[in-house]
Amino acid sequence: MDGKPRVGARWIAGLAMAAQVGLGGCDLAPEYRPPDYVLPANYQGSGPFTVAHPLDTLPRGPWWESFNDALLNQLEQQLVSENPDLAAMAEQYTQARDLAAEARAGLFPQVGVSGVLSENKQSKNRLFRNPNSASLLVESDAEVLAAASWEPDFWSEIRNRTRMQKRLAQSSAASLAAARLSLQAELAIDYVALRGLDTQEAIYRAAIVQYEQAVTITMQRLQGRIASALDVARSRGQLATAQASESSVLASRAVLQHAIAVLVGVNPSSFSIPVEAAAPLTTPVIPVGIPSELLQRRPDVAGAERQMASANAAIGVSRAAFYPNITISLSGGFQDQGFHLFSLPNSLWSIGASAMLPLFEGGLRRAELQRSWSQYAQARDSYRSTVLSAFQEVEDGLALTAHLQQQVQQQSEAVAEAHKAETLAMQLYVGGLTTYLDVVVAQETELTARTAEAQTRVSRLQATVGLIRALGGGWSIADLPTEQAVLPFGPLDFTDSDHQPRPDGSGVGTEQASRPP
Repeated sequence: MDGKPRVGARWIAGLAMAAQVGLGGCDLAPEYRPPDYVLPANYQGSGPFTVAHPLDTLPRGPWWESFNDALLNQLEQQLVSENPDLAAMAEQYTQARDLAAEARAGLFPQVGVSGVLSENKQSKNRLFRNPNSASLLVESDAEVLAAASWEPDFWSEIRNRTRMQKRLAQSSAASLAAARLSLQAELAIDYVALRGLDTQEAIYRAAIVQYEQAVTITMQRLQGRIASALDVARSRGQLATAQASESSVLASRAVLQHAIAVLVGVNPSSFSIPVEAAAPLTTPVIPVGIPSELLQRRPDVAGAERQMASANAAIGVSRAAFYPNITISLSGGFQDQGFHLFSLPNSLWSIGASAMLPLFEGGLRRAELQRSWSQYAQARDSYRSTVLSAFQEVEDGLALTAHLQQQVQQQSEAVAEAHKAETLAMQLYVGGLTTYLDVVVAQETELTARTAEAQTRVSRLQATVGLIRALGGGWSIADLPTEQAVLPFGPLDFTDSDHQPRPDGSGVGTEQASRPP
């Protein structure tokens, strides 16, 4: 009697293993091929930053260092380590990795043990008990059981589900890289704007000194009866306007300073950036490379492609639901009333297999499959939209940088001519050859030209930052973790199981950014 069940158990297990091996290649997911786009040889923009050599690309590493500002470098590093939004997205990446590990766990047998030790008393007057029976009313029971179950992945449902989560984890890594790049660019843009306001504030301070001198001149001429009170009123009004403009600039600077504080994870009340009118920011030359490289250098494009690959694997999961679901289970152990638990006569075991085939579910499986195809189509369209947006941003950056460089040169010429006009107008007014109205017009023209020049330089630097962001900030598809690398641990890794990972967001997708050493 003992031999037959063992032979049957081995036969069932052998059949399952043979079926697993034979059907292991039965992958019901469609063959995945990312869309190919016909890309131009060069970008349409012909700005000064366009370099069309195939091997000339945006340098890897901290791109903000090319602006040559030590404080900006420090703030960018602080953002990576202290920004709470970036830390939250890093945790999302960690969770995506753990979901991939959860999905992979279904490929392995699930094994568990249990133990029961109980003292049991029965009622003397229980139903069907003979009152004259000598059977014990109190009995001990001890059990030690082990159980294992395994679901052979005949139709690659578990493997496709694992691929889904792995690719979603890759997409999460790309999203983290895109968020980090976006925040770094936002910080650089805010910092450039703040330094531009420092420059404008210096321009207004110089203008206020000049306008105060003009008020003094008009008052002296009024006392000498060679000018009217109208000139004094005009000079004082112009001075007050310049002072009000300076106050507005200071208010805008304070708001920008608060925004930068939040980006670097510091309370705005305890954060300040010293005023520096002559900011050392320089405009770097940005090699944009060729269009075919852009898809390999944008983390958002890589993330959209991984979303599409995950949706492709989901189709295989939905198709597998039409086929039988088979589970093999095994349990065994010992049971006894006393201290001879681990003896062969007290052993027990059970082995079996179960199968479930859906026959009629009211169109449930078909609806799930059609939804999977629709989700794949949606991911494909989103990928195409992301690619188009990427090229638009690069072309926008090239156009802006080219035109703003020309605008800076033109604005510098306008400042020089406006200064000449203001000097001549004041000389003629002091000599009594013109009215003070000409002086006011010349002074306002010069002030407007100087502030416009400062704003144009800021716009040019910000457009350069935008171009760097559009080109991926030096990121490469090589930085994206592979499907195997996103798994946080192996199936037999039991070390440090209760340790909370604390990714810092730097270097993702690299392994060290998502698990502590």
